[in-house]
Amino acid sequence: MSPLLSTRIKTRQLALLTHLDQERSVLRASEAIGMSQPAASKLLRELEECLGVTLFERHARGVVPTPYGDILVRHAHSVLSEIQRAQEEVDALKQGRLHRVSIGTVMSPCTELLPLAISLLEQRHPQMVVNVQMEFSHTLVAMLLGGQVDIAIGRILDPNTAAELDFEPLAEEPHSLIARPQHPLASRNKLRMNDLVGQTWILPPTESILRKRLDAMFLQRGLSLPEKIVETTSLPLTTSLLRRTDMLVALPEVVVRPFCEAGMLCVLPIDLGVRMDSFGIITRRGHRLAQGGTETLIALREAAATLYGIASTQHHDPFKPAQS
Repeated sequence: MSPLLSTRIKTRQLALLTHLDQERSVLRASEAIGMSQPAASKLLRELEECLGVTLFERHARGVVPTPYGDILVRHAHSVLSEIQRAQEEVDALKQGRLHRVSIGTVMSPCTELLPLAISLLEQRHPQMVVNVQMEFSHTLVAMLLGGQVDIAIGRILDPNTAAELDFEPLAEEPHSLIARPQHPLASRNKLRMNDLVGQTWILPPTESILRKRLDAMFLQRGLSLPEKIVETTSLPLTTSLLRRTDMLVALPEVVVRPFCEAGMLCVLPIDLGVRMDSFGIITRRGHRLAQGGTETLIALREAAATLYGIASTQHHDPFKPAQS
């Protein structure tokens, strides 16, 4: 038995690690789990001695996890999440609900893929509880590795986490220029990039990959970046602003298709040349899904086959170039 396992780490001890990471203070972490500060310090010291590494660096303002501490904290989050999910599954079964699943997703799958998959689940398992959370891919992968979601639909952007994940590519995500039909540019037959610089744009945050690619779209043509902008990731706010103002946004056409079909929004005549990498189904490699997660994977793959004409169930390395 490994030295770590022989210490028989308990739930409270795992909780201490996660709170140390969150609070960056031994005092506040110990208070959060109802433990005295000396007891918490002793427990941390015992873990470090057992592993032979320093888990947290002590500073005047608190503690900071070392690379070793980051590893243990990540797994502690995952274990605690699994325990919580196990309790939820037991409670659901006691109440007659056989399945529960939590899905994390980027924006585009919310418009077609997930509604179709969830409708399949509703037909087959009407008592199933489906939780859906929408985030950026980086956050989704962290939530998946931490056990907060069972399945993610997005992109693997960090090669350091790729070895822990399985990825089933589904579809690319080309972006169109969206505005209201009354926008001054909507009456033109063809637009140039120069026409877009002085407009007011709705953009994602500066740290997002899409924002960087939109900035590059202007800079690579020697154009200035838009100065009049609204930053948001909220689709309801975005569509409301588009319908009421002459703002522009780059979005996958599928996301706003119902608004376009209703005549409230339209796609402007220009190819932005902005594409995101293929999104896909992401699961933890070697992790056994509960029955609800397994049924959800089946529904997602069936929905993907209907929408995208694919039915891949094989692992794909998103950092390995596809063969021609």
